[in-house]
Amino acid sequence: MKQYQVGIIGATGMVGQRFATLLEHHPWFHVAVLAASSRSAGKTYEEAVGGRWQLSAPMPESMKGMVVLDAENDLKKIAGQVDFVFCAVNMDKRKAKELEEAYARAECPVISNNSANRGVPDVPMIVPEINPDHAQVIETQRRRFGTKRGFIAVKSNCSIQSYVPAVTPLLDLGVTKILACTYQAVSGAGKTFRSWPEMVDNVIPFIAGEEEKSENEPLKIWGRVENGVIVNAVSPSITTQCLRVPVSDGHTAAVFVSMKKKIPTEEMIGRWENYSGEPQRLHLPSAPKHFLHYFHEEDRPQSKLDRNLENGMAISIGRLRPDTQYDYKFVSLSHNTLRGAAGGGVLMAELLCAKGYLD
Repeated sequence: MKQYQVGIIGATGMVGQRFATLLEHHPWFHVAVLAASSRSAGKTYEEAVGGRWQLSAPMPESMKGMVVLDAENDLKKIAGQVDFVFCAVNMDKRKAKELEEAYARAECPVISNNSANRGVPDVPMIVPEINPDHAQVIETQRRRFGTKRGFIAVKSNCSIQSYVPAVTPLLDLGVTKILACTYQAVSGAGKTFRSWPEMVDNVIPFIAGEEEKSENEPLKIWGRVENGVIVNAVSPSITTQCLRVPVSDGHTAAVFVSMKKKIPTEEMIGRWENYSGEPQRLHLPSAPKHFLHYFHEEDRPQSKLDRNLENGMAISIGRLRPDTQYDYKFVSLSHNTLRGAAGGGVLMAELLCAKGYLD
């Protein structure tokens, strides 16, 4: 595989920091550019972040002295230095959408962690093990932008990574209804207990915009490509509640499903344990060996014990049993800043590289 020069847009925030640590020793991707807001531009990465480094892993030594560029004003310069960028900016949705489109039109592909372009029909929202075929709409998007290389591909919301992967192997059984209650870590808000002490010993039963994303985005992932765009699935019916809980990392979901065809729980577990996708077949560098892990212990999965399974890129499932209102219920867990954010973005980029979309 060729070596790609990449940029991190929004490098000073928590997800940008996570991109930096994941890319430090990546076999395919070399970080050539770090960019952020005008407040950080002109400073070294170490100076720009200051005391706001939020990860347990240290800041990469190779990036500490890199001068941060202005994500907006240095756009053309950045586009000329990289093969593509990872975008994790913290700005309002309209400005983020405009910025990502500007990079794409400058012939710089964008792998985005933001929500701004997720609803656009010709922008693929890819979970690599689930819907890699949605990448084909990139050609429609390029025609819209009038580009040869430039495009936008997006990560889904971190909350749905905790349950959509677990439901996917069951869809052919005619899943009709899903109820998911997600219990989301403070890092999902880009914070730690140090920066958000109010979350210690607390639960907040509201995360702005999260339930709408959690109910709508799975239907795009499970949708089909038709006439060059993604047509959302019309079922199953999904309802969610999203709560912020005092956990550092890891989003947990309590999931209830109803389906037309019922099978023994042992067969459902077998479907999870044997499920794999393109990343596993292609042996992509960031892919977990086993995407879905089932725990037979009654008290698993647990955030503290299981969020880092397979470098935080695997999904943990447990407590499958019949339900009195729905057909089945179970619990599942994903690492929200790894599989749910930066790690999922890196894996998506690896998939698009392997498929030739970033050449």
